[in-house]
Amino acid sequence: MDERPRFVLHLPFTANSLDAAKLFARTAGRSLAFLSQVDVPETTLSEEDNQGVRHRVFCDRLLTGGRRCALRADHPNDCTAVGR
Repeated sequence: MDERPRFVLHLPFTANSLDAAKLFARTAGRSLAFLSQVDVPETTLSEEDNQGVRHRVFCDRLLTGGRRCALRADHPNDCTAVGR
């Protein structure tokens, strides 16, 4: 288990809706996935003035073999695994 401290980056941006903000966050997270320090599946989103209410961006459901679902949170179809 990694004993290093974890930090959260707060990066304000604008979007026309929560759905658009989630799309932006998923895109940003996936673009940083090559960095081992970034825990992309744990990405959450909040409004700037309501940071205590977080919205999950990825499903991240644990599947067989230690893999996790890579689809958006609350997706209607079956989970799709991605290796880690």
